Amino acid sequence: MSNSRKSALDEVLHREANHVDTGSRRVSEYFGENTFHLDKMRECLTEEAYKVVKSAVEHGTPVDRLHADQIATAMKDWAISKGATHYTHWFQPLTGSTAEKHDGFFKPIGPGKAIERFEGELLVQQEPDASSFPNGGIRNTFEARGYTAWDPSSPAFVIGKTLCIPTIFIAYTGEALDYKMPLIKALSAVEKIAKDVCQYFDKNVTNVKATLGWEQEYFLVDTALYNARPDLMMTGRAVFGHSPAKGQQLDDHYFGSIPERVTAFMRDFEYESHLLGIPVTTRHNEVAPNQFECAPMFEEVNVANDHNLLLMDVMEKTAAKHNFRVLLHEKPFAGINGSGKHNNWSLGTNTGVNLLQPGKNPKSNLRFLTFFVNTIMAIHKNADLLRASIASAGNDHRLGANEAPPAIISVFIGSQLTKMLDDLEKSISAGKMTPEAKTELKLNIGKIPQILLDNTDRNRTSPFAFTGNKFEFRAVGSTANCAQAMTVLNTIMAEQLEEFKQNVDARIESGDKRDEAILKELQKLIAASKKIRFEGNGYGDEWVKEAEKRGLSNLKDTPRALDVFGRKEVKELFDTMGVLSPVELEARHEIELENYILKIQIEARIMGDIAKNHIMPAAIKYQNTLIDNARGVMEVVGGKEGQEAARTQINFIKSISKHINGLNDKVNDMIEERKKANLIEDAREKAYAYCDNVKAKFDDIRYHADKLEIMVDDNIWPLPKLRELLFTK
Repeated sequence: MSNSRKSALDEVLHREANHVDTGSRRVSEYFGENTFHLDKMRECLTEEAYKVVKSAVEHGTPVDRLHADQIATAMKDWAISKGATHYTHWFQPLTGSTAEKHDGFFKPIGPGKAIERFEGELLVQQEPDASSFPNGGIRNTFEARGYTAWDPSSPAFVIGKTLCIPTIFIAYTGEALDYKMPLIKALSAVEKIAKDVCQYFDKNVTNVKATLGWEQEYFLVDTALYNARPDLMMTGRAVFGHSPAKGQQLDDHYFGSIPERVTAFMRDFEYESHLLGIPVTTRHNEVAPNQFECAPMFEEVNVANDHNLLLMDVMEKTAAKHNFRVLLHEKPFAGINGSGKHNNWSLGTNTGVNLLQPGKNPKSNLRFLTFFVNTIMAIHKNADLLRASIASAGNDHRLGANEAPPAIISVFIGSQLTKMLDDLEKSISAGKMTPEAKTELKLNIGKIPQILLDNTDRNRTSPFAFTGNKFEFRAVGSTANCAQAMTVLNTIMAEQLEEFKQNVDARIESGDKRDEAILKELQKLIAASKKIRFEGNGYGDEWVKEAEKRGLSNLKDTPRALDVFGRKEVKELFDTMGVLSPVELEARHEIELENYILKIQIEARIMGDIAKNHIMPAAIKYQNTLIDNARGVMEVVGGKEGQEAARTQINFIKSISKHINGLNDKVNDMIEERKKANLIEDAREKAYAYCDNVKAKFDDIRYHADKLEIMVDDNIWPLPKLRELLFTK
């Protein structure tokens, strides 16, 4: 066994996991303790200042300078009482992770004297370097100015000794350079039009909020084993590794007993999450060995997204204390399940109604059908855009493999709702509805309450499934910022609801009664969106053929999916809805292409490095041992009998040579393709070259490396194997 692997395993065997002792405190006693939420503001602010910030949180109204100073002072005093010495604007640049720059509260006021100070202008706005973050050409190196601006709707929080203030990040010229700003705009758009549509059914609805409940899947590996795998360290996934004899085929890990060391880690990161107001309630073993999942209660989308990013950071920091590393990559290990971040989305009103929850009478069910059918239509019209929103190098490895949804976007609603929509489509006449028809429709709609939340089977092969009172967007990758998918989903829903309301209003102006106008428009949408609905097995080859017949796209890789952002109608959609300007959208397209190129480039480089500097030397070393052994056998036995006696060794030597040569040749081929790709200046063409010519070599390279793994002496093999990575305790 190599020294690195022996050291790694020794560390596993002699480690004790420590966890935070919360004593006998209930979660309800410390939940949100490190968060400056509205209830805490009520305690710290004047009544007038509290009303101002509450209005900013609930309605997006601006905070004036006077009240900003009061809020900043109260926030500072609260943070210092929690042990904070610094503050930071916490934002979400287009790197895919969060960013922060810490500044101290203290301000010198004379020789040897200082005071703690934090004013409104520091709370509301700061100026990080906008040219040093991905900007898609919006900012040049010599045009560095950019701004972070406070987002009052997401509460500030304290981590360690730092007050973190959630902010948007924009260029000096006003373009969004982050994920949060477009998300807030998309949410504002959908919430406004959803409120207007709700007025058809309930005049008491004055506010609608989009909600999100994410489910975060992840793997845990031992830190020492992780450190002995350069590919995990550089890319987050094992680019090499022969499948172990036992993987997930026995289904014994799913919902199984959680190992104590993992439970200790979970207790700790849940405790830290609860202090930060992240309502994590669920934890369990996932299907693959060493794969787990956590999930919170639903929250407003913007806050839920901030909490997901915060949780990923908390998980990684907590895992380090338990000598674990968290793998958030969508496909860290070949041949077993990858990891997603299922986005459960719905709309809720200030009256406490979930708009995607079937009601108790025809009126409330007509409201349900309105939002339900419009969601399906929005997906039908914008399936390619939704696919583009979850495109990434990591997700390309996952989609369509090992129980992940396919790259073909479809909607699953279950057999009962399918029948109901089909019946509704047929039952409305082209002209005026008869009283009998109206009665029949109301009776049919009134039956919807019989559909219980679990009355429809789940379809885990569907990328976008209705699950009783929400839609579950299952295709989102585990490393993704939820804001990307949520920005698209809420934007297309806003556009669809706006079109729906215009058409219904036109029908009413033409003489139709309100309910009749709504039903007729729903009938039209049901018929128009039929091809996006699919109830079968999304994993099967039959679905690929059927989807092609229906005219549905199958955008299998990221570069082709990202082309959607360049379509004229997509630019018009985002621009019209006020979410992203054409310049901002083009910049994001450029950034996503570059990110894809760099991710594949890093994977290619690490594959070449490990193949030539780790695997091939180990294989040659073992081959030399076999050569010495075969030569010795032939010398001792002699003649033809000696050759026969060494036949197994000789054949083994030939096989090893075959795979060493194959590995070397395939790596060299890949390097040549990479060199060609690097000469391409156009980002789109370069991404295509990396996808079609560089990444296309990966499987062939891996084939030879993985064959060598099961041939070379285990004591010589330089990397921890998948059986060790996947079954650490």
